[in-house]
Amino acid sequence: MNAPIRPTSPLLIGHRGAPAYLPEHTSAGYLLALRQGADALEPDVVPTSDGVLLIRHEPMLGASTNIAERSTEFGRAREMSTPDGALTDWFAHDYTWEQLRSLRAVERIPQIRPANTAHDGTFSLLRLRDLVELVGDERTQRGARPRLVIELKHASWFRGLGFDLAELLERELAGLWGTPALDGLVIESFEGDVLREVRRRGFAGDAALIYLIDSEGTPHDRLAQDGPAARDYASDLTDSGLDAIAEWADGISPSHLLLGVSDEAGAAHPHAGRVLVERAHTRGLKVFTWTLRPEDDFLPPALAGRPEEYWRGILRTGVDGVFADAPDRVRAVIDEAFRR
Repeated sequence: MNAPIRPTSPLLIGHRGAPAYLPEHTSAGYLLALRQGADALEPDVVPTSDGVLLIRHEPMLGASTNIAERSTEFGRAREMSTPDGALTDWFAHDYTWEQLRSLRAVERIPQIRPANTAHDGTFSLLRLRDLVELVGDERTQRGARPRLVIELKHASWFRGLGFDLAELLERELAGLWGTPALDGLVIESFEGDVLREVRRRGFAGDAALIYLIDSEGTPHDRLAQDGPAARDYASDLTDSGLDAIAEWADGISPSHLLLGVSDEAGAAHPHAGRVLVERAHTRGLKVFTWTLRPEDDFLPPALAGRPEEYWRGILRTGVDGVFADAPDRVRAVIDEAFRR
């Protein structure tokens, strides 16, 4: 067995629950993630028309709920310009929480996870408040209190629609501080502006702010401000970019694609990823990475069918936390690597 990669094992974050086994963002999926060894849980949040923070991967509801079957109540899908282009769908911010609470979750990627469709229509949607209360008395597999890693989605786009996600987060969590799930809270986003606004408002106390970094493209808040001249995500990984992030954030969370584990050689000796992690650590930044998934669709072609080998390579970079869709399988790899 290999020697431990780091003195302490990384935080294992159940990415939207345990979506390799159950539809994402469901109460059963989140509780399964804890039983499978997750230390923390990650909900994505988007606003409803009345400002409630709904737990969904995106504001579009067509792929992850049964809303298409409920057109008599919810009307027809409409076209809208989104950060992902013009889409025709049903949007969370067009409906109140009271309307949306009657919907049920379905498997968002049935072509990749067909077994999960057996649970379509079983689980209700959740507000962020519901999840905080759901896990308030829960324990992780190791007996600790689970933590939450809340992702604020498309903040600048929602601001243009009249929704201030930092303000709505403050309102959503009002009265819940002191709930164990909010101890060690992490708040993350692909946009730095909303994270800085959370810090400015001060309501989240010592919550850690983690800046998500995609493998390509440009943050939407910078595009909104600077247009074509906006700096891309790659610029955040330069020395000056990391220096700037360290002035306001507690960590970064680059895509797993940025860690240089693309084949057997990279899995055994992930030099580029280790250098990136060390450069961030030198500046006092934690490093998480997203997302470890077991299906070949999400693995480098050279490592197809061998997700554990890929994940070992990711761990060898020295990251402080990993997001996982199959927490049990990633937990086994972590425990093997750290001799637990």
